[in-house]
Amino acid sequence: MKQENEDSTVVQQRNEECCPAFHQKKWDEKTHHWDNKKFIKASVPTLFHIPLPPMIGNRVTKMMKLAEASHSLATDRKDILLLFSDPSAFKSDLHLSVENTVPEAENTTLSGTYVSKVYDGPFNSVPRFIKHMDAYLEKHHQKAKRYYVHYAYCPKCAKREGHNYMVLFAELVG
Repeated sequence: MKQENEDSTVVQQRNEECCPAFHQKKWDEKTHHWDNKKFIKASVPTLFHIPLPPMIGNRVTKMMKLAEASHSLATDRKDILLLFSDPSAFKSDLHLSVENTVPEAENTTLSGTYVSKVYDGPFNSVPRFIKHMDAYLEKHHQKAKRYYVHYAYCPKCAKREGHNYMVLFAELVG
């Protein structure tokens, strides 16, 4: 019995070291007002919006290390956002939320009103989710200026959890 408890503790610690548990209610159909919300930014090349996984992993690891070294990540890992946006078919921008300026990183801010909705599905469903979000916003007399996607889990954790949750953030016009 003791071995089982130790094993479950080890599994829990391993899971916490990667992606924290995702709670849909925190993000689904919520409005966020950001006034110079701090992020660090990096970019990766894509081929028609499809990123090369090793490049993303390396870039995210570098961003996390810089933020951790400067003690700039939120203390509750569930509050950390890693937002993806594609300004073109050949480039993806990554925005990692931070609480302080991060030396040796491209520091930036986002301001505005954002509406978030949670979706579950493969990466290639994002265009369909954006159409769904556009219809949702239209029902509320709102319109998106641009979109950001936060993936709740890395590919390994999504496989383990059996879900590929993503939070679609629509930056509202006006």
